[in-house]
Amino acid sequence: MSNINESKKEILKDVLRAIHSGISPSELKAKFRDVLANVSPIEIPLIEQELVKEGVSVNDILKLCDLHVELFREYLASRELQGVPRGHPVDLLMRENEWILKQAEALGVYAQALLNSSSLDELKQYMRSIQLILRELRKIRVHYRKVQMLIFPYLERRGIIAVPRVLWGREDQVITKLRQVALDLEKQGDNVDRNLVQQIVPRLMEVSSEIAELVFRENKILYPAVYALFSEGEWAAIAEIADEIGYIVEPGEKEWKPSSKPVYPYELEVTVTREQLDKLPPEFRNAIEQRGIQPESYQIRREGDIELETGYLTPVEIEGIFRSLPLELTYADTSDHVRFFSESEITGGFVRTKTILGRRIPFCHPPRLENYVMVNVEAIKKGQFKYREFWTRMGDRIIRVLIAPVKSRDGKLLGVLEIVEDLTEVVNNPEEIKRKIVVL
Repeated sequence: MSNINESKKEILKDVLRAIHSGISPSELKAKFRDVLANVSPIEIPLIEQELVKEGVSVNDILKLCDLHVELFREYLASRELQGVPRGHPVDLLMRENEWILKQAEALGVYAQALLNSSSLDELKQYMRSIQLILRELRKIRVHYRKVQMLIFPYLERRGIIAVPRVLWGREDQVITKLRQVALDLEKQGDNVDRNLVQQIVPRLMEVSSEIAELVFRENKILYPAVYALFSEGEWAAIAEIADEIGYIVEPGEKEWKPSSKPVYPYELEVTVTREQLDKLPPEFRNAIEQRGIQPESYQIRREGDIELETGYLTPVEIEGIFRSLPLELTYADTSDHVRFFSESEITGGFVRTKTILGRRIPFCHPPRLENYVMVNVEAIKKGQFKYREFWTRMGDRIIRVLIAPVKSRDGKLLGVLEIVEDLTEVVNNPEEIKRKIVVL
């Protein structure tokens, strides 16, 4: 390593000695803030791995992670984002990133420790710790889902396409690598040897590094940009859905409470102003200036649309969608009279005709099944089951029938739905179906 890196290592060694003497992270932060200012937060994990190589205790180095996260928070606050109220989506996403960074950093430390382990028992101990961290890191999908589904659509509406596509691509790569290395380790079980270590450590280090890089890209580039661009109404919509998705940290009591009603991307007619552009991080601003932007002008609401909770459709589109489903539906209201049925152009189910509209449910079945059907319908209506599942045959076809309650958003029972699926191929050719499975 160069002299400057040696000097940075010595700084961290001083901090480690202080940690070992029992000084709290808050005291350390005050005591070493100035000297640690010479070490970029992105360099700390790399130096930590160097210290592991030199034989510094893994447990001691892991204590550095707590201090690193504390310093990382201050570093970001002084650089770009200030005054983000507690409970704002940006605050919660950044707090999630603190948790993610700590896990990724610990993963890198333990991976390096694997290479330096002196016994098989130590090897297995570190491997078990790595597997625990990998299981924890699976939670990052929840974090990225919020970024991809809630943040990116508002950028795309403004015509900012490149940044979301690049970030999503990197996030997808990380998730794929994380999933694969975790799966490969699970297959090994307790069969740990030096050969496996040599193969797996570079992959673990790569995952650790790429996750840390994503954390910095989000916190230094993405969040400062969207915090400057989005209105309170946009954040109100994001917060509402993010609460439904959930967080990987405890949100706690929220100081931020929006006064504007939620605004969704399709409701926006906006562009990026020069004033907003000047407030953006350089990387974000350069991407916009180089590529230019063309705001999305597509209007989702049309004349004749039926407004649904989750979108807008014409009656013709609704009928077409039902015909395109690989299943058939029959709906009866709370008085047990059939009000609707669908016919699939993909698979067949029970024979039904328009003459069943207005017919009572029991009369749509043979007398020998009438009591059986109604006992289950009544149980569903009373809330005794979330749904009921039945299997039957029609000639050589194997049919699954589900009966489920239909409720309004406020939980009021509206009726009962019968769902009929032809699952012959799935039942008769399970191995072939398994070969077709693609993990997305």
